[in-house]
Amino acid sequence: MHHFDYRGGVLHAETVDIRDIVAAAGTPTYIYSSATIERHFALFAKAVGWPRNRVFYAAKANSNLGVLASLAKAGAGADVVSEGEIRKALAAGFKPSDIVFSGVGKSTAELHYAVSAGIYQINVESEGELDRLSRVAATLGKRQTIVLRVNPDIGAGGHAKITTGSSANKFGVSFEEAARLYAKASNLPGVRCVGLAVHIGSQIEELSALEAAFTKMRGMVEQLRREGLPVERLDLGGGLGIPYHLERPFTHGPDLIEAYAAMVARVTGGLDVELGFEPGRLIVGNAGLLVTEVLYVNERAGKTFLVVDAAMNDLVRPAMYEAYHEIWPIAEPRDDRRIAYDVVGPVCESGDTFSVDRLLPPLESGDLIAFMTAGAYGATMASTYNQRPLVAEVLVKDADFTITRPRQSYEELIGADRMPAWL
Repeated sequence: MHHFDYRGGVLHAETVDIRDIVAAAGTPTYIYSSATIERHFALFAKAVGWPRNRVFYAAKANSNLGVLASLAKAGAGADVVSEGEIRKALAAGFKPSDIVFSGVGKSTAELHYAVSAGIYQINVESEGELDRLSRVAATLGKRQTIVLRVNPDIGAGGHAKITTGSSANKFGVSFEEAARLYAKASNLPGVRCVGLAVHIGSQIEELSALEAAFTKMRGMVEQLRREGLPVERLDLGGGLGIPYHLERPFTHGPDLIEAYAAMVARVTGGLDVELGFEPGRLIVGNAGLLVTEVLYVNERAGKTFLVVDAAMNDLVRPAMYEAYHEIWPIAEPRDDRRIAYDVVGPVCESGDTFSVDRLLPPLESGDLIAFMTAGAYGATMASTYNQRPLVAEVLVKDADFTITRPRQSYEELIGADRMPAWL
């Protein structure tokens, strides 16, 4: 669910009129609902047995400082994939003991920073990383707690580019090598290997692939224990899907979360391990929208283009994943008339297209619309392509809002470059 609805004919974020936000922040601007973020975390955490089991929010989904701070205050941990995300999580109020570091390409400098910071866990994804991390930690006089991420050769997800558990994907060590590497890790001087991790994809709407992967992981835990190796933790990753087609039936919210939690309990029952979870999209996806202004209505024979001031550099998901986002006018439609629009942005690429032949109420220059379900992988994937300043971000709490990330100025954009001395 989300906390965006029409009040008095105008779309509101919680109890804030979105036109008031636009007056302060301009367009395009991401708007996030604190109530939605907090509710989704609470529902998921309760279902999976938090705080006995750990919930680490996947910061890559939305790394806005206000969003991170809201989740830290709610009791979440943070799942990070770079030194920058570690630093931002710490700045948002997460304790080092609440941070898990994932990712296939951690550099020596990043490992050094993570070990020095004393984070809770590093999810090791290759033998080379295992060796490098042990050397780094030993040099620092520490033994870093790790789990070994295993690729179960069971992939799932809403798109090939967000499927991570197949043997064709770059993530994790092979299932066949896991026992050997776990035993090796247990004898290295710079690490303390305490468990396993798995993550097979994102935007998963059906639980059978997850259950199959988790069942394989249970078997691996039991095998390692038979070999005399202790296993204390099992990190099950994230990946649960959310509804992008808000008008269609979707087994989401409490139903999907409860079904997932029941499946996890059934598969892992009696293992006596601390379970870890890394939801991202599930927590923030429906908590955000991107509001944009209609610049032009370009009518051609057989085609009407709705040109808006948001572009693929602000929201790349449609161009990258063929992703669908519902489009809501900020002013509530007064009748049932609909026009088929191609909704496009100003970037000089034909790929800068948000939707084709989308049926929307009649719109004109100056109108405001919102791309819904844009809280995950929206602003966090934004760029300055075409030298367009980074988009603004706003966090709403009840009747209040704060511009948590001001729109980048042109001075800041150009000032990031350095002119060569010979020019």
